[in-house]
Amino acid sequence: MYVAYVESLPVPDDHSKQFNAFKVAEDLFRKNVTKSAVVLDLGCGEGNSVDFFRSLAPEVNWFGIDLESSPEVDRRKRKDASFIDFDGTQIPFENNYFDVIFCHQVLEHVKYPSILLKEVARVLKPNGYFVGSTSHLEPYHSLSTWNYTPYGFHLLLSEAGLEFLEVRPGIDALTLIIRVGLGRPAFFARWWNQESPLNSLIGFVGRLIKKNNRQINFAKLMFCGQFCFLATK
Repeated sequence: MYVAYVESLPVPDDHSKQFNAFKVAEDLFRKNVTKSAVVLDLGCGEGNSVDFFRSLAPEVNWFGIDLESSPEVDRRKRKDASFIDFDGTQIPFENNYFDVIFCHQVLEHVKYPSILLKEVARVLKPNGYFVGSTSHLEPYHSLSTWNYTPYGFHLLLSEAGLEFLEVRPGIDALTLIIRVGLGRPAFFARWWNQESPLNSLIGFVGRLIKKNNRQINFAKLMFCGQFCFLATK
């Protein structure tokens, strides 16, 4: 069962470091995306990812899309980018429009993910990229609806007509649970950008017993609170 599950997922073997959606997008732009790419932030919330993408590519054509109202949308103040409201399922753009669709911790809040992912496939250009992160084992937060296993997410992508290229572990679930239990102290924010405690332990033990990077990544994915993904059309 272990081998079959591992082999069905695009778990990388280049390294076993904890990742986040922004790091995956940064690597993608450095290797495979033009500086004038058309980018959609799906579930953009306050819209702050525009600064990140402009830092990667000043000529980027960035759009943000989200519900008309949500806790995150209602905090939006900025007026220096293109923001579009939508109904949560139908993306109001023509076919094959975007080079990159970015989706950072949004899909766990989506009521009809299979419908939305088919829309992602429709508006994504051939050979374009769908990149982001979502929840696996994460406690309730801000109207969350689903938690995905990496394999279940693989099935959803396949059904939508997208090819799953890569899945990497994000922050571990135990750290997220303790964070919620302590009232979300700011101290815990560091572990989205550096190895979180349980991930550090898994990495240490894995190297000690001479597991390879792919095996360590899989172990981290088993206990991750969030995972990062990269897919293409």
